[in-house]
Parts: sequence; structure tokens; C-alpha cells
Amino acid sequence: MAENADIDAESESESGWDWAEAEEGEAEPRAELRTDVPHPARMYDYYLGGKDNFPADRAAAEKVVGLVPTVLDAARANRRFLGRAVRHASRLGIRQFLDIGTGIPTAENTHEVAQRIAPESRIVYVDNDPMVLTHARALLSSTPEGRTAYVDADFHEPDAILNAPVVKELIDFSKPVAVQVVALLHFVPDSDEPYALLDRYKAALAPGSVLILSHGTADHSDDEDTKNAVTGIYQAAGITVATRSHDEILRFATGADGWELIGPGAVSIHEWQAEEEPVGEEDQRLTRAQVGGYGLMAVKRG
Repeated sequence: MAENADIDAESESESGWDWAEAEEGEAEPRAELRTDVPHPARMYDYYLGGKDNFPADRAAAEKVVGLVPTVLDAARANRRFLGRAVRHASRLGIRQFLDIGTGIPTAENTHEVAQRIAPESRIVYVDNDPMVLTHARALLSSTPEGRTAYVDADFHEPDAILNAPVVKELIDFSKPVAVQVVALLHFVPDSDEPYALLDRYKAALAPGSVLILSHGTADHSDDEDTKNAVTGIYQAAGITVATRSHDEILRFATGADGWELIGPGAVSIHEWQAEEEPVGEEDQRLTRAQVGGYGLMAVKRG
């Protein structure tokens, strides 16, 4: 777990870097940075041991940690799952990644993992938090052979994301793409129709594309009081939390025709592995209750 670097004013001409926001008319205007209100990306940064959070974020996160100390293990396990899944996608030959709900850059970001295997890989990060935007601009630089870009938009706006100029420039949707929604969909309530939203992204993908997904669950806990208390902490900050069951999470991958699970299926985050990407000792020591989330990868066959 590495500490985030201090942000310096870096030139946008740095090799492989693209600075992009959704153009006017493509998305709603982004909100101003609110340091007095907790934000899930900054709380997640706190769980990972990062410095890019504010007192309001730390106060809310510490309440969650007080109730569920293993949330720190879960966050780090989720990050390791991301690495294994991206490496597997790269070894399947995928060279284009659309990472939605990026969060604040930390160690082993998607482009670092993918470009280590294939330096020519192209990655577009998507998030709608002003602080994430600032950090991405400063820190997410690419290899000379590849490209890395950032789009300021929201998961709820698939047309704005898929049609953003830099997305069209970097990603060729006639070829396989990895779409990532890692630790994102449990912040999208059923009332926002998350399945239909995700299907709009999946429909834009060519055969051979993959979906990389992780999602929080309460399947492995019978402590309703703690679950309700944690949900209340997020709700007090205006953040909806939807912890879904295994079958509900599985539906994200199998709800559209032509998709099938690869690897071990939809399993606890710390248990997901590919043949060339086995879980390490840190994950082997964890339990499903400690992790509290499922991870999966699915491929579009036709």
C-alpha cells in the first residue's frame, strides 16, 4: 500500500496523457468540491491508507471502521482483485480499458497494471468527483506506447461517457474492451435502474469484451444491527448503499444475451483468481465475512 504522491503542476503534454472532460451538452455540470461532506471515493482512500481525504471523510470512515474493522481488509482485497482481473484481461489480449468510478489514484492503477503487460494499452478513467479529477490529471500518466485519459462524467450518463470525444479517440468499440465497475454499483440504488444502465455499456461492446465487477454484499453477515448502522453512516452523508445478494450481483453479468462468466464465476473478492493469477497469502488469510463482497469477470461471446 503506497502513499499517494504530492501533486505538482505537471504539463498536459506529458507522454501519453490526455486531459478531457465531457463537453457541454454531454453531461450535467459537475458539482463543486465539498470538503465538509463525506465522499465514498475519499472514504475509500482512507480505508486504503491514503492521504487524500478530509476531516469529514475521516470521521465517517472511522465510524465505519469502529463498527466493521475488517472494512480495511476488504478495501485492500478489492484493490488486489482489480489487479488480478486487469492482468487476466490483458493476457486475454485486451488492450482497451474503460474504468468507470475510478476513485482517487493509489498504487497499482489500471493503466499501471495493464501497461506493464502491454505498454500499448489504452485506458480511459471516468469519475465525477472534483478531487479525483485533480489527482488524475496530475498522476495518471501513460507509457509512451499507450494512452491514458480522464473523463469527468457519471456512471448514470452512459451516452455522455461513450460519446465523449476522448473516449471515441482512444477506444475502438469494434474491438474488445474491458469495462470496469469496481466497488461502484453498491452506490447505485435499484430506483436508478443499475441493471439497465450497465446493459447500455455492455451493448456498445464488441464480442471478446469483458466486464470486471466487484460489489458489496451482506450475504456473509447475520448482524443486521451493524449493517443498518453502517448504512446509516453513509446515508447521513447523502450516500446510498445497496448491498446486494449473490444472485442480484450475478444478474449484472448475465442479464444480457451473449455474456458468460469466466474464471471461478461470481465469488468472494479474495477468492477470485485466474489460472495464471492465483490469490496471494494476504487473501488466503481472509474470510468471506471479512471481505463482504463479490468479484466477477464476464466475457461477451456474441
